[in-house]
Formats: sequence, C-alpha cells, structure tokens
Amino acid sequence: MKYMVVIEKGESGYGAFVPDLPGCIAAGETEDEVVALIREAIQFHLEDLKSEGQPIPQPTSKSKFVEIPVAA
Repeated sequence: MKYMVVIEKGESGYGAFVPDLPGCIAAGETEDEVVALIREAIQFHLEDLKSEGQPIPQPTSKSKFVEIPVAA
C-alpha cells in the first residue's frame, strides 16, 4: 500500500502525519529521518489495527499544489 504522508518543517525539525491513519505521526531532526520514522509508524499502526481485528484503511488522500498569483 502507498499512503500519502504530509511533511512539515518546523523551527527545530520536521513532523509528519498520515491523513488516512489518524494518530499516525512522527517527528525528526531531518527530512530523511522523519520519512524513515513515519514509515515505521505506519507499519506499527497497521500491525496494531490488524491485531485488534480492525479494518485496514485504504489510502484515499490526495495532494495537489494550487498556484496563486502574487498581487502586485
């Protein structure tokens, strides 16, 4: 499965979350670190859902960049 991950840069590092998996988050000092950590978080999240007999949510989130003209 391929889930969309949102990565945000903060003052002291990076944060990531998965819109299709509420509560699945990670934080790291670098973008590479947060990507590795969110990958692990997704795996653990899905394992927990499976062990509890919960359904695995299908990836449905999408992203799109919207260009906004800059006012003069």
